[in-house]
Amino acid sequence: MINKVEICGVNTSKLSVLTNKEKEELLKKIKKGDIEARNRFINGNLRLVLSVIQRFMGRGETADDLFQIGCVGLIKAIDNFDLSQGVQFSTYAVPMIIGEVKRYLRDNNSIRVSRSVRDLAYKAIQYKEKYIKEKGKEPQLEEIAKALEVEREEIAFSFDAIQDPLSLQEPVYNDGTESIYIMDQVKDNKNTDEMWTEKMTIESALERLNEKEKKIITKRFFEGRTQMEVADEIGISQAQVSRLEKNAIQHIKRLYK
Repeated sequence: MINKVEICGVNTSKLSVLTNKEKEELLKKIKKGDIEARNRFINGNLRLVLSVIQRFMGRGETADDLFQIGCVGLIKAIDNFDLSQGVQFSTYAVPMIIGEVKRYLRDNNSIRVSRSVRDLAYKAIQYKEKYIKEKGKEPQLEEIAKALEVEREEIAFSFDAIQDPLSLQEPVYNDGTESIYIMDQVKDNKNTDEMWTEKMTIESALERLNEKEKKIITKRFFEGRTQMEVADEIGISQAQVSRLEKNAIQHIKRLYK
């Protein structure tokens, strides 16, 4: 796949790369409904898609299929990206593209996980998300098993069955100037003891926020949720989540100036 020049009719050796300034300008136009800017932005990020899908080679899928699925993830990232968050587009887009490809591989895997195991895993995930939303912490396997009236081992097996093992050091994107690794996309709970003073300060700051702001900040920066996910969970629009998040951050900044 790496040596294949033409994928889905696209000559990958001639893919363009946008500068950060060009990306920002195009994204502003896209938010205003500019179709031409959207197409140019998509074409300018196809190299990102190509870079990400290379890590999925050797799984029995063609380069063309993976590239098309990766482009679906790219388009979803474009539709949901929020310029006001101050992060690079590639940092946001890479997990979206990976997620789309992994869903495709999971649903089209030649080594099929039984439907009943998949269904159990999804029910367990739904219960887990609801539990976290209501109680602010993750449930134990025993609690999930009891709620779903199955054995603990069945829950553990179902979770394992729908996941692919990954190395945290595995690169998922590199354009020559920027590298993103799996470990950049997950929370790091190490060094908790050494960071207890910072944790106390953060917890103190959160106590000064109203309940909705506290919930949004917790989900966004401690649970790693996107604004869209938070919006769905608490039943408001992404725009409202964005506004409340900004207000909360400004409030915290004023408290600790």
